[in-house]
Amino acid sequence: MNIQAAANALLEAEKTKTPISPFTSLVEQITAGDAYSIQLQVIQTKIEAGATVKGMKIGLTSKAMQEMLNVYTPDYGHILDSMVYEQNQPVDLTQFISPKVEFEIAFVLKEDLKGPNLTAEDVIRATDYVVPAIEIIDSRIKDWKIKFEDTVADNGSSAGAVLGATKTPLDGLDLAAVEMKAYKNNVHYDSATGAAVLGNPVEAVVWLANELGTYDISLKKGQFILAGALSKAVEIAEGEEYSADFGVLGKVSVSFVKAGVTK
Repeated sequence: MNIQAAANALLEAEKTKTPISPFTSLVEQITAGDAYSIQLQVIQTKIEAGATVKGMKIGLTSKAMQEMLNVYTPDYGHILDSMVYEQNQPVDLTQFISPKVEFEIAFVLKEDLKGPNLTAEDVIRATDYVVPAIEIIDSRIKDWKIKFEDTVADNGSSAGAVLGATKTPLDGLDLAAVEMKAYKNNVHYDSATGAAVLGNPVEAVVWLANELGTYDISLKKGQFILAGALSKAVEIAEGEEYSADFGVLGKVSVSFVKAGVTK
């Protein structure tokens, strides 16, 4: 697999909003290692152009998302500063190809985390607080026809993140029991609990830190980690507003417009 050529193809697809064929459909074979190398090359190119890494996303941690995409192994991607949106800032849909929205719990770190062999206790100790979050996902792969290697190469299909304002310490908090209620234009359409994410979102962060540790990479103090969607992703259309009520963790919301159109 030509890593640089594949990375260039993804960058061009993102720029032109013209998706490419799945890497897994090509004659040339692609491995999981190739896919992560492609992802890192894309991210490195953006960093060299001035972007900074603000956090990480963990994908495919819930049964709902695994079944939706027919991919059953967790993956990860990078969240850059250009991908982070404020709740009161309508998001322009024209910058995406086929975006969807999903709701997650985000961990903000107060110290570095580096695997392998980390435990849930290590993650809890390193976490400053958690916030409700929205991830905007998108696919530079045509028609979302992705297998594991495709979504990994495509930065875990990530495109944006919105963090809620309520900061909740983990002390005495049972994230598995936290209930999330999702709303589209103020109409309730889905519910889930934190247990949907690998039994407990903490375990997703454990997995990520240990997985990155095998590559001598650490999660950094001040970064946030999106632990994975609690329920299925939903396609976005112009003029829609999505919100989620996470109970004790607070609420998070985002609205979508097209360039030149005000909410």
